[in-house]
Amino acid sequence: MSSKDLAYQMTIYDWELFNCVHELELIYHTFGRHNFKKTTANLDLFLRRFNEIQFWVVTEICLCSQPSKRVQLLKKFIKIAAHCKEYKNLNSFFAIVMGLSNVAVSRLALTWEKLPSKFKKFYAEFESLMDPSRNHRAYRLTVAKLEPPLIPFMPLLIKDMTFTHEGNKTFIDNLVNFEKMRMIANTARTVRYCRSQPFNLDAAQANKNHQDVRSYVRQLNVIDNQRTLSQMSHRLEPRRP
Repeated sequence: MSSKDLAYQMTIYDWELFNCVHELELIYHTFGRHNFKKTTANLDLFLRRFNEIQFWVVTEICLCSQPSKRVQLLKKFIKIAAHCKEYKNLNSFFAIVMGLSNVAVSRLALTWEKLPSKFKKFYAEFESLMDPSRNHRAYRLTVAKLEPPLIPFMPLLIKDMTFTHEGNKTFIDNLVNFEKMRMIANTARTVRYCRSQPFNLDAAQANKNHQDVRSYVRQLNVIDNQRTLSQMSHRLEPRRP
């Protein structure tokens, strides 16, 4: 399976999930679904997908016992991340990069040192986009330059809305705090903007028979227990004395 094919099929699936999320689900999730008696099933599924991709990366690398093949896997995931970024699938892009930065993977020093410098440079650039300093400025500047359709980094949108909700009173002197409502509406509007244009199939990709890849990305092999993954990692490269 080529890296580009995997990234493309991941993007198609992620777009399907993202497209099902109603903007109001972010509000229900933030204010507490018990206050609205509404479901956030689509948002929950999309957030689970982020974690699934992240742990898929860690799982595949920790299951690989051969050092040379682990290096190839690192290269593969960096290439998949690059293609996800190219397809403006920032949710999966960040999930892959966070998977590579998971301690069970990042501690594999013998594996990382064999990674070609070109790929180390790519990965360093990807990590810089994840820099949380100045309120994730690097990411926000990158997104601001993109035209829809795009799949945003959903955990950050949730964080933005939660920060707005918890940092501002809903009522001030028994009056609705409209400034808070405006900020929350702006975050919800971001979701709408990201999908204000239809996702058009890549002509070259559309002509391929992707059934195997399509099935694979929708049923990822995942171990999501961090302790188990850490133990597997230490078996691959025991801690140096």
